[in-house]
Amino acid sequence: MKEFSVGLFNDSFPPSIDGVAQTVKNYAENLHKKDCRVTVVTPKYRDAQDNYPYEVFRYPSIPASSLVGYRVGVPFDPETLLQLHKKKFDIMHIHAPFASSVLVSTLNHRHRVPTVLTYHTKFDIDLEKRITNTAFRKLATEFVSRNVNAVDEVWVVTESCGEALHNIGYDGPYRVMENGTDFPKGVASPEAVVALRENYDLREDVPVFLFVGRLMWYKNLKLILDSLKLVKDGGQPFRAFIIGEGYDAPAIEQYSVELGLENEVTFTGPIRDREYLRTFYSVCDLFLFPSTYDTCGIVVKEAAACDCPSLLVEGSCAAEGVIHRQNGFLAKEEAASCAAAITDAVNDRRLLRQVGVRAGESLYLSWEDAVGRAYDRYREILEKK
Repeated sequence: MKEFSVGLFNDSFPPSIDGVAQTVKNYAENLHKKDCRVTVVTPKYRDAQDNYPYEVFRYPSIPASSLVGYRVGVPFDPETLLQLHKKKFDIMHIHAPFASSVLVSTLNHRHRVPTVLTYHTKFDIDLEKRITNTAFRKLATEFVSRNVNAVDEVWVVTESCGEALHNIGYDGPYRVMENGTDFPKGVASPEAVVALRENYDLREDVPVFLFVGRLMWYKNLKLILDSLKLVKDGGQPFRAFIIGEGYDAPAIEQYSVELGLENEVTFTGPIRDREYLRTFYSVCDLFLFPSTYDTCGIVVKEAAACDCPSLLVEGSCAAEGVIHRQNGFLAKEEAASCAAAITDAVNDRRLLRQVGVRAGESLYLSWEDAVGRAYDRYREILEKK
């Protein structure tokens, strides 16, 4: 079969930093390496610099940072539709069931091509937290459900993500297609680790904690800070880094100060240099990711790539495949429980290192392998067509 044209549609893409944006970026890079004709279709950003070996097609957008944390595309722009029709995609892959789904559905009215949608996020929880009006929330949930039901094949990033998909009214089949990480297996160079420790005056005998992600309250950052406050009150010294940006960043930083954590917790802002970010994971003793919002948590795989174990909420999607004190640490979604798990972990540094190694062995998945599976499935879909 000849090589084919793939349209990757998502509501976020760099310079916006989130897990799904990084997913689409890595899909594009690895599909391009397989000689696919790749076009990423995503909203316009004023400061975007798309210096990629594949095409990035940006269409008009409006700001919606207070609601969703990034810009929202306008899917009915006539010029956008005209230009995209000319692309003649063989397959279209949606990564967000909002503007991207509407855009793909509109395109498919004229030239029907196979469509795949990956469900990355627990949108039922997302909508419940963001829309207080019950009637509007019901309409929004139905909107997402219609968009999911409109595609030819649905993928989910974890089995528990598939279960969450049923909560919004989807009752069809789905295929689990895991996300990966672009980090190579292993820690950063010794020189980079030493330089980072010197730059932040990090002592070897003081544990280092880390969070990486969008700075939005729904990522459970209040739980992280409340837990760290209890760890500090219990007499355990530590340093913690919170890396990322987001609409709630100022409020989150202010709350950290109110808790008296300004000497322990450092907010670095976003770090776009992936190798530099990898150094933070390599220095880190425990990655803190008690999010119940995320369905996968690519950052957990990033930590595992560096043999760094994660603290997760038991029963969360991000905790799928994690066994307490075997390849990670689990706690209830409560500050006291998380603080106890953190303290327990750092009190046995030998066990902490062993759990990190086992995390690397069991949770790591490269993007090359993850996208390779997707590429094979694309071909199967097109051959059936």
